[in-house]
Amino acid sequence: MRKRNTIEYKVYGKYALFTDPVTKTGGEKFSYQIPTYQALKGITESIYWKPTFIWYIDEVRIMHQIEMQSKGIRPIHYQDDKNDLSIYTYLHNVEYQVRAHFEWNNFRPDLAGDRNENKHWDIAKRMVERGGRRDVFLGTRECQGYVENCAFGEGDGFYDEIDLSFGIMVHGITYPDEEKNKGKKGNMTIRLWTPLMRKGVIQFVRPEECSVLRGVGERYIRDFQPGINFSGADEFSEEEGE
Repeated sequence: MRKRNTIEYKVYGKYALFTDPVTKTGGEKFSYQIPTYQALKGITESIYWKPTFIWYIDEVRIMHQIEMQSKGIRPIHYQDDKNDLSIYTYLHNVEYQVRAHFEWNNFRPDLAGDRNENKHWDIAKRMVERGGRRDVFLGTRECQGYVENCAFGEGDGFYDEIDLSFGIMVHGITYPDEEKNKGKKGNMTIRLWTPLMRKGVIQFVRPEECSVLRGVGERYIRDFQPGINFSGADEFSEEEGE
């Protein structure tokens, strides 16, 4: 169901690496078969984001066949400036249709003056048409992505008649200033879930609905001060007057 403040876009690229955390600490890396909620949230934030609101990913449609390709990489050691040969396994030739919406970040009352719904929605839709405000990456820096406007569900997808389960995998990260559980306020938490693709579409549960959680520890909550480190409601005054 389409929610308020919704944007729809397609993102595609030659390679993607949505790293399985088991292989993330070093050495060889292996990609999940599908993008995580957090990866798609990061892509959406690259299109347009302000700390005033939080993006929620509603669903993603897998357009191309899931294909893997391994490449030899020479990553830098953590302990020194030397490098070593590793094998990274990427997704190859990916395309996804994404539907997302934003809601106010009620845990940031210091930014309440910037809660102009129509302004942020209009800017977000314009940024989709322009391919995003910042560079888009499909999981990692070396995997360049490209964003275009689309209607979610249009066109033919490879998995339109297929249902698949992908087992337990990372859903995303809950940062301290987005934590809705008051008892965990100020903590960062890793969320896990079990995605199920139906007719090529994966519908995401909301972050607070994930039942498998792993606490990372306490983290600092950044303080935004209009005019000092946050431009506030006037940031787009010139752009809106175009």
